[in-house]
Amino acid sequence: MDLTFIVALVVVLALFFDFTNGFHDTANAMATPIATGAIKPKTAVALAAVLNLVGAFLSTEVAKTVSGGLIREGEGGIQITPLMIFAGLIGAIVWNMITWLLGLPSSSSHALFGGLIGAAIVGAGFQAVDYGVVVSKVLLPAILAPVIAGTVAYLATKLAYWITKRDESASSPKRGGFRYGQIFSSSLVALAHGTNDAQKTMGVITLVLIAGGFQAAGTGPEFWVILSCALAIAIGTYSGGWRIIRTMGSGLTEVKPAQGFSAESSTASAILASSHLGFALSTTQVASGSVIGSGLGRKGAKVRWDTAGRIGIGWLLTLPAAGAIGALAALIAHLGMVGVVIDAVAGAAVIGLMYIVSKRNQVGHDNAISDVDQAGEIVKIKRKKKRKATAKKRSQQQSALSAAGPESAAAETDRVGAKKNHEGTNKGAAR
Repeated sequence: MDLTFIVALVVVLALFFDFTNGFHDTANAMATPIATGAIKPKTAVALAAVLNLVGAFLSTEVAKTVSGGLIREGEGGIQITPLMIFAGLIGAIVWNMITWLLGLPSSSSHALFGGLIGAAIVGAGFQAVDYGVVVSKVLLPAILAPVIAGTVAYLATKLAYWITKRDESASSPKRGGFRYGQIFSSSLVALAHGTNDAQKTMGVITLVLIAGGFQAAGTGPEFWVILSCALAIAIGTYSGGWRIIRTMGSGLTEVKPAQGFSAESSTASAILASSHLGFALSTTQVASGSVIGSGLGRKGAKVRWDTAGRIGIGWLLTLPAAGAIGALAALIAHLGMVGVVIDAVAGAAVIGLMYIVSKRNQVGHDNAISDVDQAGEIVKIKRKKKRKATAKKRSQQQSALSAAGPESAAAETDRVGAKKNHEGTNKGAAR
């Protein structure tokens, strides 16, 4: 079997995984600002794509964790082969597509790790995996990061509503300002996502280049690898991933601007800190935890725990399910070139079938979150000067009516009532 061909095939497959990672995780940054009407859907995904592209160039610590820590290599370890990596990517991509079709915001990172672990175990045995790294840099962050991010989002939401506290009968222009803040906070999440998730694919490509003898062991990703991974995740992000945006934006809780700003800020903080420490964090789990925390933090908000439960089950299944698919692909790949062809054809067929099924109930930018535009209009708040002018005008009208006598006041009341009834009739007909 031609080694160069297999390495090239794995590189292409890795970039396709990076593409699926992009559209699978767009919701992490942009679901809440789309839900509140802070950013228009198409503008949101375009902004996220650009910032994912930029973020991919900011760090390579996570890439080093993937390429040199998860699988035991070198002296005292195993010789990981391009075929193992090929099979692992098959497992990750297939699981990503399944969860996308179901609209579940599962972890692309854990799908990748599960696929690689399953393929390595089949190819070289259980001793091939460095379980210490798996526990310390994959499992523990998966448990702690969503809880920490959710707690921070809960406290931040409480603080935001306390700062902008108002009388029950009054409206506060300060809360409307959170919609502008969401543009900044969601952009920060998109940038942080690029620094973390694009690097995982960089690590995989670096791993296969080292395994194939095209790059020295212990070195980081080459510039062309960084550039191609950045472009792949940016293009994937721009394609949307609207099914998962629907779940994150309106499936977990009804999101208001102050909530969205709090959730996005806590998500970005957790991801950036993890990227700096080299933790291969699941940005999806962090974002979901933040949204739930913000829902708990807003008085009167309800968290849809049935949806949260479905997402939790998806989290639990991701590592073993992707690992099982990767292990099966590795078994078939060991047949040689015939096995590789079978894997590639079967994988393409499964992905194509899911794409066809998705067309029966298509979700796009126009129906991912219903009534977004109307919601954006509803939360518009009059500025202080306008409110004062309106109050002054009403006061003058009341004074004039009082001076004219009770009969004129009653007539004016009847006129206003008739006008409101007429407007209501017209609105009902328009609906």
